[in-house]
Order: sequence, then structure tokens, then C-alpha cells
Amino acid sequence: MKAAEIVNKTADELNDQLATLKKEQFNLRFQKATGQLENTARVRQVRRDIARIQTILRSKSAS
Repeated sequence: MKAAEIVNKTADELNDQLATLKKEQFNLRFQKATGQLENTARVRQVRRDIARIQTILRSKSAS
């Protein structure tokens, strides 16, 4: 997900997306632990998307 896409969303949309990504991250951790994870790069993508959303949420709340 691009940062430009995230900036245009409202805070409520970002919070919903953040919750979805955290659930996905949880599921990916379980898949990794049980040896079922096929796309290991997805773990990194999800982690970075979570960080992007949190950063933009903080900047929106500060301004």
C-alpha cells in the first residue's frame, strides 16, 4: 500500500484498516509457527503497512 493512498483516507478508515492488518499479522505469525506460511514477504509488507498507517494517524492527530 502506498503512502499516498493512506493520506487520503479518514481517521476512521485508517483505524479500520489498522485493525484488519493487525489481525492479518496475527494469522501470519501463527502460519509461520506451524510451518504453513508460503509467502514470507507478506509478513514484512504487513508490518510496514501498519507502521505507515500509525505514522499518518499520528501526524493527522497532531495537526
